[in-house]
Amino acid sequence: MLKIAMAQMKVSPGHPDVNAATMLRQISEAKEQGADVIVFSELCLPGYLLGDAWEQSAFLRDCESYGRDIITASQDIVVLFGNIAVDWEKKNNDGRVRKYNALFCAQNGRLVSPDSMPYPFIIKTLLPNYREFDDTRHFFSLQKLARELGTTAERLLSPLTLDIRGQRYRIGGLLCEDGWSDDYSLTPLAVLNRHHDIDFFVNISASPYTLGKNDKRNRVFGAQAKAAHTPLFYVNNVGLQNNGKTIYTFDGSSTVYSGAGRVVRVVPPYEEAVVTTDLDRIDAMSAAPQPPEPPIADIYRALSYGIKEFLASIHMKRVVIGISGGIDSAVAAALYADVLGPKNLLLVNMPSVFNSETTKGLSAELAKNLGCQYMIVPIQESVDLTKKQLETLPVTHLADGTETHLAVSSFVLENIQARDRSARVLAAAAAAFGGGFTCNANKAETTVGYSTLYGDQSGFLAALADLWKYQVYDLARYLNEHVYHREVVPQGILDLVPSAELSSAQNVDEGKGDPIKYPYHDYLFRSFIERWQKATPEDVLSWYKNGTVEENLGCAPGLVTKYFPTAKAFIEDLERWWNLFSGMAIAKRIQAPPILAVSRRAYGFDHREAQDGPYYTRRYKELKAELLGE
Repeated sequence: MLKIAMAQMKVSPGHPDVNAATMLRQISEAKEQGADVIVFSELCLPGYLLGDAWEQSAFLRDCESYGRDIITASQDIVVLFGNIAVDWEKKNNDGRVRKYNALFCAQNGRLVSPDSMPYPFIIKTLLPNYREFDDTRHFFSLQKLARELGTTAERLLSPLTLDIRGQRYRIGGLLCEDGWSDDYSLTPLAVLNRHHDIDFFVNISASPYTLGKNDKRNRVFGAQAKAAHTPLFYVNNVGLQNNGKTIYTFDGSSTVYSGAGRVVRVVPPYEEAVVTTDLDRIDAMSAAPQPPEPPIADIYRALSYGIKEFLASIHMKRVVIGISGGIDSAVAAALYADVLGPKNLLLVNMPSVFNSETTKGLSAELAKNLGCQYMIVPIQESVDLTKKQLETLPVTHLADGTETHLAVSSFVLENIQARDRSARVLAAAAAAFGGGFTCNANKAETTVGYSTLYGDQSGFLAALADLWKYQVYDLARYLNEHVYHREVVPQGILDLVPSAELSSAQNVDEGKGDPIKYPYHDYLFRSFIERWQKATPEDVLSWYKNGTVEENLGCAPGLVTKYFPTAKAFIEDLERWWNLFSGMAIAKRIQAPPILAVSRRAYGFDHREAQDGPYYTRRYKELKAELLGE
């Protein structure tokens, strides 16, 4: 009876020494469980999202060195693991040293070579180049190697043949994207199954969490296992990795699929574990049914884990949050209090003359509910001083000695308030408190730059910037009901109209709030960024003409008529936000804090953009003229 252990490990990106120590510990644990085979995740030794650290020869040699330690540890157990493989005698297409994303198999201190590969390791066949992935920048694929050798990837794809206690087993080894092959011309699992008798498949992955990903994977991988009539072991890692501007949680959720395509075992998400399964018993197994959960439960787990791991990675133990009495800062406060504990959290309310007694009272109520440290720092005096200095101190033209004065408009005064709160108060309070301060922006605000550079756009992390406004509200209710089991985010905050409170035109007590109509604009903005084929004004105007805007956006029916009584009003709104999304908002996003990703596409490296300004297609202009009767 063959016992296979899935090693769901926490990968520390860029630290093969730390990862090797974890792997050696888990190998010992698997041996104690009587496992014959232990399977680790993709690139578990070096990490995956490393940027151009992949081009450091010294780092590559270190990964090889720690890989040899793992091979040596394969006494009395077969170890399958992911590592970088380097052919120092060959070059990538860009002239840099040849690197493969590889699956290694070690037994009794030696590597086991795949049946037909030219190297003693399995090479990743399909290299993703979408979203956060940039694999072809660094790695050479099996498909490229096959062309170089004058053969085909189909001929090179081959199983690992193992002798374990006198019995022969053939393993079909796949690396992450090799299982997500629907949009490729080659399906590695089908090729292996067609040409070889496979006893079980392994898919070693480094797969970041995104909302809904695991459900889709179960459909895709379950169908593959069923088509092959062969069990499949999916092994993913946990931890946090980033590519600078975008931070990803890795949820693990390693899974065993039976030959009938059923999910029969799942390792709990975000936990390190070694879980052993008897190969012969898989078909008789069944996973314990999981109670249905709303999507926001998944989002909460990802955010909570991501915040905890990010704070640990930057050695930050205390956090300052500016709270306004609004929903975004309230949810941020509740999340960080849950992760850090209330004593390590300082909440700061910074009222000006435009802040109502309502929001000031709600801020205090939130802080009391959470049991956090709390302070009030009024900003009106410093804002008035800045305005006075700018308007009364002369601007001297040194060429001729003439003097003029600046005029501070109401719009400029709004930005002065936002910058005073962040650049002056929160930055100083964080330094004095011994921590950092947060950015509380949501995804709708980030989309159109509804924020102030060096003001509320600032902070060490934007934990909510991949959540639409409706998701922030959902998260507030989830925190109250399922995390704290009491009302920590006051109902008054949930009921309040969203408002920046930077002028009398945003008086919440009079029902005046943000210019963004979130029930509609959340979904419009989402179409700009999250659709696989991203929407443009041409698409949106075509839907408007056909009467299918709400259907295509996924928002509630009737909103277009409610908000936009005429085609002119609809077009003006569309162009207002598209101009911002494609214009100044890009500059703000480039300078924004890193974003914790949870959606199918987050801002940052996940959505690469250039500052080229807004563009309207010829067809858009034709549709606009037609709808306006021009």
